[in-house]
Amino acid sequence: MSLALLANDESAAGFEIAMLKLLDKCPALDAVEKGIRAIEADCGVDSVGAGGFPNMLGEVECDAAIMCGWTLKTGAVGALKNYLHAISVARQVMERLPHVLLVGEGAEKFAAEIGAKKGEMLTPDKQAEHEEWYKEHQGYEKHLLDMIKHSVEAQNVRGTAVFLVRDRDGHMAGGTSSSGWIYKYPGRIGDSSVIGAGLYVDERYGGAACTHTGEMTIRAGTARAVVAYMKKGATVEEACNEAMDDLESLKGGYLATVALHAMDKDGRPHIVSTSSKDGYLYWTEDMERFVERKAVLRITP
Repeated sequence: MSLALLANDESAAGFEIAMLKLLDKCPALDAVEKGIRAIEADCGVDSVGAGGFPNMLGEVECDAAIMCGWTLKTGAVGALKNYLHAISVARQVMERLPHVLLVGEGAEKFAAEIGAKKGEMLTPDKQAEHEEWYKEHQGYEKHLLDMIKHSVEAQNVRGTAVFLVRDRDGHMAGGTSSSGWIYKYPGRIGDSSVIGAGLYVDERYGGAACTHTGEMTIRAGTARAVVAYMKKGATVEEACNEAMDDLESLKGGYLATVALHAMDKDGRPHIVSTSSKDGYLYWTEDMERFVERKAVLRITP
């Protein structure tokens, strides 16, 4: 079986680490975790881990999920504060608990119990930016609901670290990690921690993961839909197009950009986005170096 690795362009900081893990015969799950950990620790990435933008109250809340493509076991955390590697906490949820998803205080308690690495998530530059933003919206501090429209207006960051991996044994795994959108309502959980929405991997057919507006992919169950379409015989490209059709059928709510990353069981990728800015990284072991490409642009009606 040929090794294969797919990630979005925000995941560049961890891509080569995941590559080297695969070449060193590490299982797919290890490659996913190690690659994403590097991104979570990189304060230069505005939308993942340390250095991510905070919520309305100035707190960095992180979501993450990991999925094993041969057992379909999953683990996820949502609105996790004060811990550097949400992806590792998510993996331990998968491996140590009978549960799939822990959120908020429960996720933080579990992270403490397993000895996860704590971290200062709000960097000085993000704190300064948040304080400036908050000053501009004084008078709303007791009514956070009134600030939602201003949070939406601030949407220049809605990113996620996305990895889809196939190892030497043909096993697949996937992972996601995100600090969510900038100045979100406290406790908001995006699709990154919702299995079937932002992430789904079944190595019999393939895997998919999403970025940007998680509210949409949660409503449409997008990642699971892509895999289900491949199960019914669609190519990876056809499956992505069907899932994008599903997203276009949504009415009302917060409708914005979505990028969809998918890989079939043979390692063939397809990435489609409603934004011309999105790109991705892809590598197989028969390639001298990984390639960087633009996502296929989906023109919405």
